[in-house]
Amino acid sequence: MADDERELSQKQKKEIAKWFLLNSPAGEIQYVAKDLKSILNDERAYEEAALEAFPLYNKSHLICLQFPDRTADVLLTAYNQLDENKFLDPRTAQVATVDHVKQVCTKVRPAADEELASPFIEEYRWALDSELLKYVDEAYAKGVCSVYCVSGKDVEGPGSDFALVVVISAVRNSPQNFCNGSWRSIWNIEFKDDTQILEIRGKLQVVAHYFEEGNVQLDASHDCKDSTLFQAPDDTAVTIVNIIRHHEAEYLASLEASYSKLPDSTFKDLRRKLPVTRTLFPWHNTLQFSLTRDIQKELGIGK
Repeated sequence: MADDERELSQKQKKEIAKWFLLNSPAGEIQYVAKDLKSILNDERAYEEAALEAFPLYNKSHLICLQFPDRTADVLLTAYNQLDENKFLDPRTAQVATVDHVKQVCTKVRPAADEELASPFIEEYRWALDSELLKYVDEAYAKGVCSVYCVSGKDVEGPGSDFALVVVISAVRNSPQNFCNGSWRSIWNIEFKDDTQILEIRGKLQVVAHYFEEGNVQLDASHDCKDSTLFQAPDDTAVTIVNIIRHHEAEYLASLEASYSKLPDSTFKDLRRKLPVTRTLFPWHNTLQFSLTRDIQKELGIGK
């Protein structure tokens, strides 16, 4: 077979690189990018992949970037994106310009009036944002949050529907300890004027990567629904945050319960009841085993 038939095309290299970038564990895309760049040995293919992958990765992982003067920060989401590299921070009423590939905020400017919600909507958004900040500060060691108006931002008073989105992002990166992880939750809140009901839909996601002498990843998600009455801004904010607090605490408790049972249930189900060695696995004393050590011994490596 000729060499040109075995060589990957420019497009194939780009798509492969893009896949790896998009599937990078939380907080590790820069490490993956560095390795990809050297492996590909094709600057153009890498740059094309990076330009397509980084914006998608940054928004899906809800990454947070500091303003150049470090006075505030901005979350990168699909809900506050004004164009390819500009994102609104409604809390400070500023628009941040970001470099997706470098993952930095390069400059900020005051938001224009048409980029902000009307005073009526802002009253609800601001009240919810204030109450949310208290909850996130209490619940997450390194959490950030924001509230965006995604529908009906020009509504001037009662009589029309509108929608807000709550975004919470918490990251714990500790590469020196071979462990990175993140929590992401998105809450869509629809204000129904005709029924005076708020419909609340939440999507919660926990991602973790542990890579000391191995490669173990956790990616768990949960959807939930709730509703409450349409009230004054302050009362509505308190009610919504209490609902968020309840569902997130309930989900975390269920995760803890599930993983505490792994050795006694899930791991046992993954192993044959009576292996080909005809020797039962000693579940009562699993700490004596080292997966890495046994694999190295079995393969005859690391001697």
